[in-house]
Amino acid sequence: MDKQKALSIVKDKLTNGRFTHTIGVMETAVRLAEQYGADVKKAELAAIFHDVAKCMPIIELKEIMEKNQFSLELLQHNKELWHAPVGAFLTKHEYGIDDEDVLQAITYHTSGHEEMSLLDKVIYVADYIEPNRQFPGVEEARKLADLDLNQALLYALKNTITYLIEKEQSVYPLTVQTYNSILKQVKS
Repeated sequence: MDKQKALSIVKDKLTNGRFTHTIGVMETAVRLAEQYGADVKKAELAAIFHDVAKCMPIIELKEIMEKNQFSLELLQHNKELWHAPVGAFLTKHEYGIDDEDVLQAITYHTSGHEEMSLLDKVIYVADYIEPNRQFPGVEEARKLADLDLNQALLYALKNTITYLIEKEQSVYPLTVQTYNSILKQVKS
């Protein structure tokens, strides 16, 4: 699928603000893919579709997850995680994109996973640091992303986990496992 068709699909599914975020993620993902040697076309496509389900009502996300036998554990954790696997499901079944690398990057762009590919890392970090993001620590994450993708990913995971703990929210176990896995990579 070409870039313009993909953008027109997601534009109809997102608010203006979320679409602006998506453009920022796309541009950042392309830059990171070029810098670190990931497939640029796959990065662009995964970035465009990464939030395709973000603006769906929670009840619809839950229905899709239950109907299609998604992880029940995921349903017990923060609803902010749900749009990622549902987005990958819709990207495949509604929009005809069956590239497993792209679908995996979309699926795990909020939680991460222990065996993250280079493309997975690019999408996760691009989502975290895109130019429209404004939160404490984002500038440091941007600097790290220019120097070392794994360091930027580790920083983003640590900040996310810390934020959830400070807000007394549960931390999805896969995110903790991802943190531990990336920490090992950085330390070795």
